Amino acid sequence: MQRTTLWTTVGGVAAAVAAAAIALPLLVGGGPAPAAGTTRAATASASSVPSVPSVDAAALAALPEAQYSAVIGGLLPWDRTTTSVDVFHLTADAPLFGDARTAPVARFAKDDFLQQPTTVVGVRRQGPWELVLTPARRQLPSAAGAGGAAAQTAAWVPAAMLTAAPAPTSRVVISTKEQSVSIVSASTGAVQQHFAAGVGTADTPTPTGVTGYLEQRYVDPSQGTGDHPIQLTSLHSSAADEPYGGHDGGLIGLHWNATTSGAVSHGCVRLSAEAVAAVDALPLGTLVTVE
Repeated sequence: MQRTTLWTTVGGVAAAVAAAAIALPLLVGGGPAPAAGTTRAATASASSVPSVPSVDAAALAALPEAQYSAVIGGLLPWDRTTTSVDVFHLTADAPLFGDARTAPVARFAKDDFLQQPTTVVGVRRQGPWELVLTPARRQLPSAAGAGGAAAQTAAWVPAAMLTAAPAPTSRVVISTKEQSVSIVSASTGAVQQHFAAGVGTADTPTPTGVTGYLEQRYVDPSQGTGDHPIQLTSLHSSAADEPYGGHDGGLIGLHWNATTSGAVSHGCVRLSAEAVAAVDALPLGTLVTVE
């Protein structure tokens, strides 16, 4: 996929990055996040936290970039939901580490594929480290077997390379059972807006039981979504490598479509113009939970 042409699941037409997305009821277990917690985790004792190793510029540049179409085995699966995060930008390209935090496995670029500051969502602070969600995959569904691939990944980044951004005051909740999208208060969970939605089919389901975030958005009328911005999330299909074809990494997106009900998509979430506008008004980094 070209960086300027992302494919999604729109009707029966070639659609945008959003569309290639799908996924199963989710994820590979394990990973560093708190087992049952739904909010941002507490800091561990300083004595148990690894120090941040030095990574020189050449080694950093040689690392794979954790972006939407990448598959990086060293990333961690994130197989749960959360309701509380911090949002950051980067001071420079930053190394990403697995759970051992001894050697980097990937890097976050300071600017994303649209040459805008990369939005970083942190779910856990631990001494000099922040556990962050990433927009890359750790494994393709075709290599994952019956359990499916993780729809969301995480990694550790040196906290000193992060600069705080305003925290979103709302989050998005997608119900595959009700075929709906709700915008709710981040602090109370109260529903602020509620819309009908088309979701994935039985063969190409929208992933459930997981939280990602709004990664980026763009307008591309050639992809069948008119002048309505396509809302890209950090979630991926855990059922198919490229459910709609193309080279978008099977991203899950929220986008306009004339059909806004039923199990009709390749995993993406189809919305009315009003619903797309409501999601578009939310800042990048806003959490997206699929139930």
